[in-house]
Amino acid sequence: MTIRLHKHIVADPDICHGKPVFKGTRVMVWQVLEMLAAGDSPADIRKAFPTLTAPHIRAALEYASSITRQDYVVINTRHPVPA
Repeated sequence: MTIRLHKHIVADPDICHGKPVFKGTRVMVWQVLEMLAAGDSPADIRKAFPTLTAPHIRAALEYASSITRQDYVVINTRHPVPA
């Protein structure tokens, strides 16, 4: 069952273990966010993942923003970070 998280982002347990991916790809949202955090430009990201467009990259930022804005707290239960 595919869950639409954003116009360009979906999650499906059968694709990449249910991690959010860009619709129609196996590119995970965290990969783009990590590249942006590392200082990569949108052009660098599109070069690394040719199937992505500028709207996909904006979607990653919008998705990350919506998670924090809507009072979600994401906790890694496998490797919790000590307080």
